[in-house]
This record gives sequence, C-alpha cells and structure tokens, in this order.
Amino acid sequence: MLALVQRAGPACDNSGMQQARVFIQTQDFDVSAELAALRAGDAGVGAACCFVGLVRDRNEGDEVASMELEHYPGMTEKSIEAIIDQAQARFGIHGARVIHRVGLLAPMEQIVLVAVTAAHRGKAFEACEYIMDYLKSLAPFWKKEQTPAGARWVDARVSDEQALERWSLGL
Repeated sequence: MLALVQRAGPACDNSGMQQARVFIQTQDFDVSAELAALRAGDAGVGAACCFVGLVRDRNEGDEVASMELEHYPGMTEKSIEAIIDQAQARFGIHGARVIHRVGLLAPMEQIVLVAVTAAHRGKAFEACEYIMDYLKSLAPFWKKEQTPAGARWVDARVSDEQALERWSLGL
C-alpha cells in the first residue's frame, strides 16, 4: 500500500530555481494551476511547454484495466532533480516542474506532468522532451498493468531507449 506523498519543498538546493520542482503524489493535478505556479513572477519567461502523460486503455495489443505505479521514495525525487539540473544547464531554462503520480490509476487518468519555462520556445520544447525521455527510461518507477490475462510489469520500450540515446544520457 502506498501512502499519500504530500508536497514539500525542493529535494535539493538549487539557487537558480527556488520553487519546488518535483512532486511524487497519489492525487491528480491541475495542469493550468501548475503551469501558472511555475511561471508566476518571472517576466523573462517567453515560452512554456508542458507534456501530460495519460493511462491508455490498451498496451501491446491488450486491454488495460488499470496501472499501478510504484517508486523508490527519496531516490526517485533525487534522480528527477538531477535531470532538471542537467536540463537547466543544457538548455538555459527558467524553471521546470515534474509531477508523477503513483498508486492505482485507471485508463484516461493523468500520470505525469513535465512543465518547462524558458525565454524561447525552442529551448522549452527541447528541455521538456529531454526530461520526459529520461523519465520514460531511467527514472526509478515501476509500472504494473492489469490485463484480462493478469498482471504484468511494463518495461521501457526500445523506442524510449532510442529517444534517450540521442541526448547522450546513456543507459
């Protein structure tokens, strides 16, 4: 049984981005409110980009009744903070926020939000994709789907690993 993870401050000190950046939680999130909070007070932001991942009702040709997500508390947040630090250094972004849900989720529910702000759209898009590619392949989350044939663990796809390789993050 997973406990509700309450929002707290940043997991690591980063003077360039003072807002809390990583949230692992069971509750749903409001994309509009999260994006507004991320860009609040920063008049240098010229672009905001966000990605929202959803639970699909099918995977690998099978019906999916639900997905259960687990994580390694502490390690997960720290690893996502590190990738945000890398994205800030690489793309010069103004801010980033990652919300990843855990627990039991049904098809059509939101799983993850990656939101990024930058001076220009190109860097915002790149940083958002960079962070998401990391989350799909290397972040310490475990996904288990319930299908008509029973439960199965979900591995990273080859296409996810290929997307990650283009950033030279390694596997």
